[in-house]
Amino acid sequence: MSNPISSSLQGAVRTITIDNPPANCYSHEVMRALDEAILEARFDDRTEVILLRGSGDRFFCAGADIGMLGEVTSEWKYHFCLHANETLCRLEQTPKLTIAVLNGHCVGGGLEIALACDLRIGRREGGKIGLPEVNLGVLPGTGGTQRLVRTLGKVRALQWCISGKVVSFDEAHAEGLIQELWEPADFEERVAEFADSFCSPKRASLAVGLIKRSIQSGSEMGLTEGLALERELQQRLFISRDSAEGIAAHNEKRTPHFEGN
Repeated sequence: MSNPISSSLQGAVRTITIDNPPANCYSHEVMRALDEAILEARFDDRTEVILLRGSGDRFFCAGADIGMLGEVTSEWKYHFCLHANETLCRLEQTPKLTIAVLNGHCVGGGLEIALACDLRIGRREGGKIGLPEVNLGVLPGTGGTQRLVRTLGKVRALQWCISGKVVSFDEAHAEGLIQELWEPADFEERVAEFADSFCSPKRASLAVGLIKRSIQSGSEMGLTEGLALERELQQRLFISRDSAEGIAAHNEKRTPHFEGN
C-alpha cells in the first residue's frame, strides 16, 4: 500500500488528506499513518491550523474497512479500536485548531474522525453523514457515542446512534453537527480563507490553541479545576509576545500583527 495519508503545508495551514480509494476507509495501517501525521503537525512550529479531509470529491471517509474487520479476531478488533481512540485523542488534544473538511460522504468511523476535530465544514449536497453502526450489530466504537453526546446532547445523540440514521449535510448543519455549509462553486476558496483567518498575523494562533485546550480539558473537569487550568493557560498568554502586541494595538487604536508566539 502506498502512503494512505498525505500532509502538506501552505503558509501556516497544514492539510492532512486521507487517500485510500475508493471510499477513504481506514484500516490499522491507515490509522497508524494518520497518527504519524497528527504528531508531525503537533510538533511543527510552522503549523497553526490543521485541515483534515478526504481525497477526491465523493468521500471524506466511509469509516473502518468492514471487509478487514470480518477477517480478524475479536481480540485484534479491540486493539484496533484502542489505537484508533488513542489517535483521535491526540488529534483532539493537539493545541492547534483542527477543522474537518467534509468534501464527501462522512459516515461511521469517518464521522467519528470528524467529531474529534474542533470544527466541521461541509460542501452543500456533498454527501451523507451519520453513524449507522447499529445496523451491523455494533456501536460507534471510535469515540462516536462519547463525542456525539458532547456535541448534540444526550437525547439527540441517542436518537442518532440507535436509529443508525444517515442524513444530508443540510440536516446535519441544521442540527449543529456541521458548523459551516458552503456552496460547491467556491467551497475550496472559502475553506482556505476560513483556515487562514485563524492564523497569524490576523489572529493570535497561540491564544486560539490555548482556548481550545481550556475548553477541551476544562469541560471534563469540575468548575474549580477548570478555572485553575484557565488561569494557568492565561498566564502563559500574559507573557507571550502576541499578548503584548494585542494590548498595545488596542491602546494605540491600530490593527494587531500577531506572530503566533
